[in-house]
Amino acid sequence: MVLKVFFPSCCSSAESGILIGRWISEQNSAVILAVVHFPFIPVQVKQYVSEVQRVTKVSVSVLGSWSNSKQEKEESLSEFLEDLGTIFSHEPWIQISKEGDSKFWSCSTLQKHSNNPKEEEIILVYYDQRKVMLSYLHPPLDTATSPDHKADDASKLSAIFDTVAKSKVLFMTDRYDDGPIKLTHWQSDGVEASIIVELMKQASVPACMLLTFLLSVISGICRSRVLKFWPLSFLWSKLSTCEQLGHRLQHLQVISSNKKAQNETQLMRKANIFVSLLIDVALGILLMSWLYRKNRIGHLADTLIPVADHVAEELQDLLQWLMGAPAGLKMNRALDQVLGRFFLYHIHLWISYIHLMSPFIEMILWYVGLSACLGLTVALCILSDIIALLTFHIYCFYVYGARLYCLKIYGLSSLWRLFRGKKWNVLRQRVDSCSYDLDQLFIGTLLFTILLFLLPTTALYYLVFTLLRLLVVIVQGLIHLLVDLIDSLPLYSIILRLCRSYRLAAGVKFRVLEQQDGKPLRLLMQINPLSYGSVVQTYRLPTYSCYPKDSWTSLCKKLFLGELIYPWKHKGEKQD
Repeated sequence: MVLKVFFPSCCSSAESGILIGRWISEQNSAVILAVVHFPFIPVQVKQYVSEVQRVTKVSVSVLGSWSNSKQEKEESLSEFLEDLGTIFSHEPWIQISKEGDSKFWSCSTLQKHSNNPKEEEIILVYYDQRKVMLSYLHPPLDTATSPDHKADDASKLSAIFDTVAKSKVLFMTDRYDDGPIKLTHWQSDGVEASIIVELMKQASVPACMLLTFLLSVISGICRSRVLKFWPLSFLWSKLSTCEQLGHRLQHLQVISSNKKAQNETQLMRKANIFVSLLIDVALGILLMSWLYRKNRIGHLADTLIPVADHVAEELQDLLQWLMGAPAGLKMNRALDQVLGRFFLYHIHLWISYIHLMSPFIEMILWYVGLSACLGLTVALCILSDIIALLTFHIYCFYVYGARLYCLKIYGLSSLWRLFRGKKWNVLRQRVDSCSYDLDQLFIGTLLFTILLFLLPTTALYYLVFTLLRLLVVIVQGLIHLLVDLIDSLPLYSIILRLCRSYRLAAGVKFRVLEQQDGKPLRLLMQINPLSYGSVVQTYRLPTYSCYPKDSWTSLCKKLFLGELIYPWKHKGEKQD
């Protein structure tokens, strides 16, 4: 049977001593965690090991001996190291020795209590203790092919990673401590610490308490009954700015919560939310500084009114074209004139409204620009709402045309069932047979003829205004796609993958260092980082989309039947 010994590369130059680690009997593996140097008192070592077991809940024990001699190995030291196996009594007792400057190590096992000792093949695996301790081993995402085999390999690796990660208490003792036990591990040259980091941790406690109090007050105001009355409740549920503010408020509550993260996934989620908020606010402040420099808001306000007038003039020209003979089509003149004048009147009202608001446009934009300090996503949502308000007349045209077209489509379908002796049963939600008398058939024929000949005129207006409405919806959709990208992108995980790829481990790979007959096979264990696509898929943050997810078939069906396409999400629809 193959015995695998995982040895930390930082201990390769340690002085002679005993090996502390965990024995995994299911895998016939030994995970070495530290080397205790000579001299030591065995009773104190046993007490220290039992204390580490109590704190870490890991079955840490003395696994064997380590010999590092610059000269030839002495016989007395060899006998002493073998006698240590009787004191600590671990089966098997592992003996690793490094002789002089040789690149080959000797590794053997002693089994004194075994009746039939067998010669075991030993594989010595070196690993970077710091990287393994700080990394988080992710389960395999693709388990389509041989899932049992992949799950078994992941569990074996997970046991090794968990052993090193849970032994942090063991690594808090370094060689500068005045205790009776001297250890060598990845942090033996001194515990890594930073005064600035510790001060930030101490200062973050009152800051989080203050932020939690302010968020509770804001949440109480948002849940008050005042906002539940119409039209405040309608505006809160329809405006994308209010949705984004509520979404960011939930993010702030998650960050400022005093509840400790239970696992690595929750910790990464908090870190991703914090970095997303930080970058969002930084980009918003940059946008705000750009807007208020060189009086750009004044130039934007001066440009907005001429653009609105130009759009209105283009719509008027379009309606004049539709009231004539568009593309050589012969329309119903009476209905064409009625619809054209009706829409022209609405454009006249819209131009009057814009010119009435023109003295206040610059002041409104000035205050709207201040909202960019809340984040770039809030500014983009405000831009989407402004576009919706500025194109409200196009939305009204679309609603009028869609309702009129839908009425005629459903009227023609009902009259077509009348010709075939059918009717729609409302209670049973099906088409049933029905007998009609002569008067009903005569009136149905007249109405069918009228609706059929008026349909091309209505369909043309509906087609034109639907295309305009779809253009506005596409622009708003692109804005919301950018907002969702900023909200959902796990920026901290991506930065961690870029700078410290070993922190996000997908698995390991082994590289052969040395192989010689009579000597143990030496391997180097290296961490395979998680791919960027898997990082985004694993740590993507949930978002609140302002558009319902309709299939292309459903969308085309709605457009053909004249059903309205609402750009707002319905209440309670959360999309992950």
